[in-house]
Amino acid sequence: MKGFTLILVALCTFSCATIKTIDPPQNHLNISQNGKKSYCEEIPRVYSGVSYNFCLLYGEPSKTVNLGGSVNKVPIIVFDTVFSVVSDTVVLPYTIKMQADKGSLKVN
Repeated sequence: MKGFTLILVALCTFSCATIKTIDPPQNHLNISQNGKKSYCEEIPRVYSGVSYNFCLLYGEPSKTVNLGGSVNKVPIIVFDTVFSVVSDTVVLPYTIKMQADKGSLKVN
């Protein structure tokens, strides 16, 4: 039971992208990092947390090197993406239905 609780806490803590994209208001997301907007125009609801993280990386270039937060020089976005894969897989039946009903999420 302790292992299950630990996994559940990790999924809720690190899979922020999945939580943001499950049901955003008005089917619209603002994706930006450090004031730089993403070039993505829309992302699919299926595995939307992973797509959200890739859209964070696909944006306006920065003139400074800034990886954001990191753990042992591994950017937090790597951990979030790994846990988002797991979380997106758990909510897959819901996101497939939402994709069929409402379509993709609009970005910026």
